[in-house]
Amino acid sequence: MQLPTVEDVLRAAERLRGRVHQTPVVRSRTLDRQLQAEVFFKCESFQRTGSFKFRGATNALLQLSPEQRRAGVLTHSSGNHAQALALAAREIGIPCTIVMPRSAPAAKRQAVQSYGARVIPCDDTLAAREAAADQLAAQTAATLIHPYDHPQVVAGQGTAMLELWAQAGPLDRVLVPVGGGGLASGTLLALQHLCGKTEPLWGVEPALADDARRSLQQGKRLPSSYPPTIADGLRTALGRVAFSLLARHRVPIVTVGEQAIAEATCWVWSRLKVVVEPSAAVPVAALLEGKVPVQGQRVGVILSGGNVDCAGWWTRRPTSGETP
Repeated sequence: MQLPTVEDVLRAAERLRGRVHQTPVVRSRTLDRQLQAEVFFKCESFQRTGSFKFRGATNALLQLSPEQRRAGVLTHSSGNHAQALALAAREIGIPCTIVMPRSAPAAKRQAVQSYGARVIPCDDTLAAREAAADQLAAQTAATLIHPYDHPQVVAGQGTAMLELWAQAGPLDRVLVPVGGGGLASGTLLALQHLCGKTEPLWGVEPALADDARRSLQQGKRLPSSYPPTIADGLRTALGRVAFSLLARHRVPIVTVGEQAIAEATCWVWSRLKVVVEPSAAVPVAALLEGKVPVQGQRVGVILSGGNVDCAGWWTRRPTSGETP
């Protein structure tokens, strides 16, 4: 298995210049006072397609040969990687097919289709997603661009950390959500370049989807049961690339409950005035609950995405005593 390197992240930054947004960093003085720390939020919700995933998808596609581009690409994804790959493929002129679980938010499925990709529905398990994608790969000459277990996807994700460091300055702690581990792995490699160590990195998972924490504790990759967490982007199992890198560097993983995730999502919306999806709010929940020691430190938090399914919100009837 090929692992990405620090050099891959640096080359990705050059390759992506002018193709991705340099997303903003926002602050909350109230939170700084509460935590007695300086917290810098990197808003990847403002990235193209609404998440950091556009970085990795674009970096991987730009390295395909002309023959591979003509044959097309495919992937399996619950939403954010699907949208990223679909748009990146359209811009480069590559046919794209996406295997998506039927439970994926409608807004994400519709976005994928609007970018011109073909959507193949599948059952709501990681095994079903992978089986459907493998079958398509065997039937066609399309190249599988894995959502997180792909060295150049991981390298592209690491460019968000390079930007955050340039915008905020040196950081003592960096918190990221962990699903398949692509963002965490890329962030780890970027930190190796930026400060020569990986100790600042902390991963955060939903307690219902804590396979990464358990995998690192037990020394082997554990499967995901595709649990019913509201952080739908973090339901997948930790990838091989991420497991190798996070285990080698003993990256700590903490977990947060569903109520904490919901409250953190609302906190970001109301205090930072930034729309994020629950998956992106998971590391914020860890901060608000004191799961990570940050007092007196400069802290970076990557808000990974903002693709929220708002269907039905406008038709909710007011309760008794509520102004319509």
